[in-house]
Amino acid sequence: MKVKLLSVLFLGFLSSIVSAGDAIWVDVRTAGEFQNGHLAAAINIPHGEISARLPELSADKNAEVYLYCRSGNRAGKAKAELESMGYTNVTNVGSLAEAEALYGKMEVE
Repeated sequence: MKVKLLSVLFLGFLSSIVSAGDAIWVDVRTAGEFQNGHLAAAINIPHGEISARLPELSADKNAEVYLYCRSGNRAGKAKAELESMGYTNVTNVGSLAEAEALYGKMEVE
């Protein structure tokens, strides 16, 4: 029960961030990979769950969405899935290292 409540509260918090117009950073690796290290701003939605779970965070199909994984392969699959759903502003960043570099650059600007 506590886990479900925390999940609902967390999703509500994320929805408020997204509605403020912030970019959505998604780590599409497995939960285990995510636990071993991830971008601080990222949420974890494994690539096979992206079509079901991203709309929970943002119904805005023009929202900025940045995807990454280990090599960019799974992020590419997730990007294609989101684009088939009508999302128009999705970027496959590639790897975690590339995501960290881009995120750091965006924070400086």
